[in-house]
Amino acid sequence: MIEIYAVGGYNEVGKNCTAIKVDDEVVVIDLGIHLENYIKLTEDEDILNISTDKLMKVGAIPDISSLNKVMGKVKAVIISHAHLDHLGAVPYLADRFDAPIIGTPFTIEVIRSILNEDKITLRNKIITLNSNSSYNISDKIKVEFIHITHSTPQTALVAIHTKYGTILYANDFKLDMHPVLGKKPNFKRMEELGKENVTALVVESTYANDARKMPSESIAKEMLREAMLETENKNNIIIVTTFSSHIARLKSVIEFGKKLNRKVVFMGRSLAKYAKAAENIGIVNFSKDVEMVKYGKQIKKKLKKIEKEREKYVLAVTGHQGEHKSVLYRLMRGEFDFRFSPEDSVIFSCKVIPTPTNIANREALESELKQRGVRVFKDVHQSGHAAREDLREFIALLKPKNVIPAHGNNEMKESLADLAAEMGYQDKNIFLVKDGHKVVIS
Repeated sequence: MIEIYAVGGYNEVGKNCTAIKVDDEVVVIDLGIHLENYIKLTEDEDILNISTDKLMKVGAIPDISSLNKVMGKVKAVIISHAHLDHLGAVPYLADRFDAPIIGTPFTIEVIRSILNEDKITLRNKIITLNSNSSYNISDKIKVEFIHITHSTPQTALVAIHTKYGTILYANDFKLDMHPVLGKKPNFKRMEELGKENVTALVVESTYANDARKMPSESIAKEMLREAMLETENKNNIIIVTTFSSHIARLKSVIEFGKKLNRKVVFMGRSLAKYAKAAENIGIVNFSKDVEMVKYGKQIKKKLKKIEKEREKYVLAVTGHQGEHKSVLYRLMRGEFDFRFSPEDSVIFSCKVIPTPTNIANREALESELKQRGVRVFKDVHQSGHAAREDLREFIALLKPKNVIPAHGNNEMKESLADLAAEMGYQDKNIFLVKDGHKVVIS
């Protein structure tokens, strides 16, 4: 018998965590933070040394109390990819489980860098598993990582193989046929699974109501090229802000900075953390083209030099959501003795994550920048999530017996349930669950 525990990420987007029980053994997939609640508490997107109980109380990390009865049966903690809403709670919760942590090389490198920087020690063994590889967790459970595209490298679909069939966990992904970094999705393996026995599909529903195919990262790259290369800015500084984990986007920033004959500087802890993690495992070699400046005093010193020849620089900085401890916010506040000039460019190569805190922070930041005469470019971006027609193709390819919408609020999950119904699934095979619920498949 299989039991699927919806621990986190089934009420809203964030703090993702799912547990799968196969007879008397359990695997936990993802331990993420809820970014809005986390930033409300810390005003920062970096993982900080803060009380687990406090984070649990404000809803910033998953409430794993629903797993109390099976805690001793957990055989592995599997992390699907390197986004904080999927791995950010590892420093706080992983050692509650007497089990190894398994992830792709980039994901594991990001976890290690977080642990090292904040001097956090976990007792868990850490296992690196390459994409398109398998690992026997026990005699009853095998995990397989299937390569899929997303907005951070080495994202994996997680297949849990059992004698009852396969449970496929698909949070987050897109079907990108023209990725800027890395390979196309492994459609061949997905098609093979569809001919086998996918008992249940746990699948993201974030953009299930967006009736289109999600455009490729190559489209986002072209949007960024236009903002950087086809805009009059020869006498002004160019500042780009995006998700620190979006290595492909940062690669594009560097490429276009070089075409402008400008020096590229990364500013902020999280940017340096993800960039170094990607370098450490050989995905990129940013250091030959970029200077990375992590901390406030270093940033202030560097900006003093930049101020004298600002037209020679492109800065990639933290602060895409307007976080109050980010570099961009502090630049706007003049904390580094830096002053924006009219016609400077600030490019938000991201979208606003639509939560009240993020919306308010971004509106305030953009308003302040515009008052200084800064040119603000918004939504220079394409999402890393599948839209409705991608999800339709994905489900058709895998042919799961049961569909469990995840990674979303009620409206998002219901949109995915409607899609499954359109595709011929009966109500008894579509499970709309919330955090703390359990699905039993016998």
